[in-house]
Amino acid sequence: MDYIDFKKELKNFLDRDGCLIQYPVKFKPKMLSLFYLASKFENGKKYTEKEVNELLKSWHTFGDWAMLRRDLYDKRFLGREQNCSLYWLEEPQPTMSDFALY
Repeated sequence: MDYIDFKKELKNFLDRDGCLIQYPVKFKPKMLSLFYLASKFENGKKYTEKEVNELLKSWHTFGDWAMLRRDLYDKRFLGREQNCSLYWLEEPQPTMSDFALY
């Protein structure tokens, strides 16, 4: 992924601790939010659904980790077992150009 200064790009959506305080409505900042959240996961690590939820809870303040988890999966940042028991970062990760950003 290209280097993006997420704190600069998402300044209106992050608090001083770097937590997402609002999920953007517009496409570009919404996708940048997903790139930002995906960057909080470790490559090669498998996560239970509970661990994914806990990680997402620690990086946003508006209480909708299920929507964020679903969007990360739907946009192919995260892969998962069919029964949703395990999640992981997809390889390769989506790129900015996949979403016509930059």
